[in-house]
Amino acid sequence: MTYNTDIGTMGSTTISALFDSRADAERATERLRMQGIAASQIDLVEGAETTGTATTDPDRNKGFWDKLGDYLFPEEDRYSYAEGLSRGGFLVTVSGLSGAEYDSALDILEDDGTVNLDEREESWRSEGWGGYSSSPYSGAATGMAATPAREPVAHDDTIEVMEERLRVGKRDTNRGHVRVRAYTVEEPVSETVELREEHVELERRPVDRAATATEAFQDRTLEAEEHREDVVVSKEARVVEEIGLRKTSDTHREEVSDTVRHTEVEVEDDRRDR
Repeated sequence: MTYNTDIGTMGSTTISALFDSRADAERATERLRMQGIAASQIDLVEGAETTGTATTDPDRNKGFWDKLGDYLFPEEDRYSYAEGLSRGGFLVTVSGLSGAEYDSALDILEDDGTVNLDEREESWRSEGWGGYSSSPYSGAATGMAATPAREPVAHDDTIEVMEERLRVGKRDTNRGHVRVRAYTVEEPVSETVELREEHVELERRPVDRAATATEAFQDRTLEAEEHREDVVVSKEARVVEEIGLRKTSDTHREEVSDTVRHTEVEVEDDRRDR
């Protein structure tokens, strides 16, 4: 899942997520409200009614770009969202989030059918979409319009002095997942055990001696039992290892370098008498 995330001046956070269907978008907004996020923090921008094709109308996209003008998106993401809205998508934006609210909102949006923006952009490009760099109205995003170098100026006309300001946002990008699955397998094993056996043997020994009084014609019986050890097999299940998953996070600083434009004004005054 891919979300556009921006950090406000007061430390609050804004998350935006694109959906293909109204039902998914409305279900996400309802779950956000149930988590205690105020309705005033949640915005739902509805896309165009269309069946969704590879051909989009630049004028329609420009209109959606104007709708997104109040959000602090990176320009590339703004045009991606405008393209998604022009194809019938729905944009949910949650602003003013604290740390705990951010984690809760991120989990909700991840569970409710959010569009993977990176994959969707690749699909659009395969259909001919050029993205931000080739947009026919990208000048509107930066506020810089091409003007003639010299032009007759009417009375009270003005030249607007403009400058670009760098706005840096953050995007939470899915980098893969880890899955641990436990299942049972059987494998042959063998053990060696030593068994003891008893045997009864009849012994006959020839003798020639006089019988004693106790031996003479007495009835007697001799008995003996044979025993042996047999193998008895039982199984015992034992826990030999525990495996779990836990998520950790850290932060790092990354310097972003870019160029910004501004208007330089050059005044030529060749009047001789002032």
